[in-house]
Amino acid sequence: MNAVITAAANQARQKPVKLSHNQEVARLYRKSLKVLSSWVIDREIFVEEATNLRSRFDSERGCSNAKAVRLLKEGKAELFEFTHPDPYCVPFMPGGSLFMRNPPPPLEICFPDGDIPADAPKHTLNPD
Repeated sequence: MNAVITAAANQARQKPVKLSHNQEVARLYRKSLKVLSSWVIDREIFVEEATNLRSRFDSERGCSNAKAVRLLKEGKAELFEFTHPDPYCVPFMPGGSLFMRNPPPPLEICFPDGDIPADAPKHTLNPD
């Protein structure tokens, strides 16, 4: 019975997605822009640095497969090296400074007699 459960679990388990080279490069470029936005605050400097980053990616377009694999590996290592220790996150998203700053009061406080109307929200919303 244990082997049957293991076989069923292995069949249901999702296999890792195999990305094409173009998808991997696009993800590396997008993550690089996000890391760059964590380091650069001024928008004009960000646009200039993003243009330089884009030119670095475009200069190696159409290279051989072996060089493309090497460049992708080096790019991931460089991205890891330059990752910001305290990355920027949108203030009202989880982890941001405004997330749930003014949470709505619990329904038990709004309706102390326990008579909660049917149209009252069943889940709490972030008012920010």
